[in-house]
Amino acid sequence: MRQKLKNNSGKLFTVIVTIFALFLAYGLYYAPGDGIDEKFIYLLKTHGYIILFAWSILEGEAGLIMAGLLSHTGDMNLYLAIFIAGLGGFAGDQIYFYIGRFNKKYVHKTFKGQRRKFALAHILLKKYGWPIIFVQRYMYGMRTVIPISIGLTRYDAKTFAFINLISAWCWAALTIIPAWYFGEQILQVIVWAKEHWYLTLFVAAIIGSGILYYFSRVTKKQPDQSRT
Repeated sequence: MRQKLKNNSGKLFTVIVTIFALFLAYGLYYAPGDGIDEKFIYLLKTHGYIILFAWSILEGEAGLIMAGLLSHTGDMNLYLAIFIAGLGGFAGDQIYFYIGRFNKKYVHKTFKGQRRKFALAHILLKKYGWPIIFVQRYMYGMRTVIPISIGLTRYDAKTFAFINLISAWCWAALTIIPAWYFGEQILQVIVWAKEHWYLTLFVAAIIGSGILYYFSRVTKKQPDQSRT
């Protein structure tokens, strides 16, 4: 049964994403409130820990920042939020790892256009070793690729799981605690961003484009391993 679950890790991740999306859609439809933001805040306050766990599986800092803000307002417990977010981040990367370990055909088919990223991931793992498991959570554009890439190698699964768990809790704490501590200032920024949404979109577009450009330059320097 355990082996069958590992072999279908790719399908499992798809099921988790689908269930989470349906849960959000259903909740937003029936949640009280006038606007989408009021409905979403209501969901976070009533089902915050469930949403936080699922969101953390998908590796989203936005969910952790919201958990920090809800901890600041007293709607969530800070320590429990860190614990649950860490478990979610751990579960997500474990799924990615086993996708690489037991679903190589699925990886080659699904990530066909990201061979250079996988080449970069292999080089980083070979050069830096286990610390890359910690760093990858902050490497946008590589966060999914690196755990899958590690799974493709002969890296020990138990060692990965242990480092991944510690890394996930560190990631959760380093994201949630600042949001909790600077909660009032962040809430003021959110209010300003809503009032000046056009400037917010412009800044977000510049930052997003810069990140994409950087990783595009880095991955282009790596050889396409499919030709070797």
